[in-house]
Amino acid sequence: MIGDRLNARSTRNQKEDQEGLVGHLIELRSRLLRILLAIGLIFLPLAFFANDLYALLATPLLSHMPQGTSMIATDVASPFLTPFKFAMVLAVFLGMPVILYHFWAFITPGLYAHERKMMLPLLVGSTFLFYAGVVFAYYVVFPLIFSFFLSVAPQGVAVMTDISKYLDFVLKIFFAFGLAFEVPIVTIVLVWVGATTPEQLVAKRPYVIVAAFVLGMLFTPPDMISQTLLAIPMWMLFEIGVVFSRMVAKQQAEREAAEQSEES
Repeated sequence: MIGDRLNARSTRNQKEDQEGLVGHLIELRSRLLRILLAIGLIFLPLAFFANDLYALLATPLLSHMPQGTSMIATDVASPFLTPFKFAMVLAVFLGMPVILYHFWAFITPGLYAHERKMMLPLLVGSTFLFYAGVVFAYYVVFPLIFSFFLSVAPQGVAVMTDISKYLDFVLKIFFAFGLAFEVPIVTIVLVWVGATTPEQLVAKRPYVIVAAFVLGMLFTPPDMISQTLLAIPMWMLFEIGVVFSRMVAKQQAEREAAEQSEES
């Protein structure tokens, strides 16, 4: 009798776990479909202005090219596909708040109250910093590196960049600077989960500076201008992350002290 009851209880628990897993998968599918729908709705109007948007993207290069020169398309379908590719990437970029909202709504039920208070500012902050990195690349980095590249072109060489390769290049730069500007978020999260402390981060500052310049060398074109423009902001953002991580560590210490006083 006892064995039968235990077996029945085990079977019931397994069934409840399976139903819970199926429910989570259904919710995940629903949110993914909503994300795809939102990106599609953003993409539709952008696709109509795809050529104009690409012209805006190419402005930093075209403004520094010699008069009478232009960009070229070496593939037959590039004049059509390249602007549409950029419109799709831009739709994902602009739809990032929607993506993060559904991600937040999906994981919220499994978080404690203090974790919810921490996660929402991190999501908002990471989105803002990624956008800030892209804007910094477009308005600061691009004019400098394109001016440098065109100024060192050998005499007699006509600079006519392929539109598809230009798109790949600028997306790489956007991605590199967007991720680089996430340094404060990474720093705060490392302290939050207990992987390190603000004091340990300060002690490792020389290594962080060297790592910033190494990453600048790996993620940017092989010139000192773009490498420095990536490395120095990463260093400054690291320092900002250390300041905020001290606040996080202080809040954690206060919360743990309050919990211990309540238990006692």
